[in-house]
Amino acid sequence: MSGANATDTIAALAADADPAPQMIIDVGCGRGTATVRLARQYPSAIILAVDQSPGLLTVVRDRLSAQHRSTALIAADFHHLPLPTASADLALAGFCLYHSPRPRHALAEIARCVRPGGWIIATTKSADSYHDIDALIATSGLDPGADQRPSLYQTFHTGNAEAVAAAAGLTVQRRVDQQHIFEFADLDHLAAYAITCPKYRLPANLTDATSLAAELRRRAPDAGPTTASTVTYLIAQRP
Repeated sequence: MSGANATDTIAALAADADPAPQMIIDVGCGRGTATVRLARQYPSAIILAVDQSPGLLTVVRDRLSAQHRSTALIAADFHHLPLPTASADLALAGFCLYHSPRPRHALAEIARCVRPGGWIIATTKSADSYHDIDALIATSGLDPGADQRPSLYQTFHTGNAEAVAAAAGLTVQRRVDQQHIFEFADLDHLAAYAITCPKYRLPANLTDATSLAAELRRRAPDAGPTTASTVTYLIAQRP
């Protein structure tokens, strides 16, 4: 892959926005990659790691156990955060808002938890991300409609992110766009990605990466395709 590391970029943007936050919320924390980085960057801060998946929160707990004890793990829907109003100095919504059918409402709820003048960093990708892979899957005949379905990033993407933030009552102070190029090593690498992508409707007998890679090899050149995505970072303030 070529392009700036997302976690490094988030950490740098956070440092520019607030060099010494007392409380941070990492919404949609996933496996906790950004959580761990922010815990190292702000060792004295209280960090609230929020995700709807208890299983992912367990992963975050294990990654943080020896590094940052001032972290609370919260299983919650980001449309309804069980957090006090105006309690945090900095909130991160990293690559999660596009999972919401109502990203404006989710972003407004995150903003509610941030003090006036506090910062929100929201990240997303372009609506046409990985379209080359969609086209390859469609052309192979394994899922002819793969390139016609709505983008995984349809509700919150590079094209509408600023408008959504404004509708949520935020003031966008800065925007950073980065081009990322992904090159798959081979069709085995591609198959490992494709079976995890909810966009694809693959045949029922191709539910594992090995069988999918074998079938792709029958239908497409055994070369690692290249695809691209624009990654967008919004740095906004709650008025």
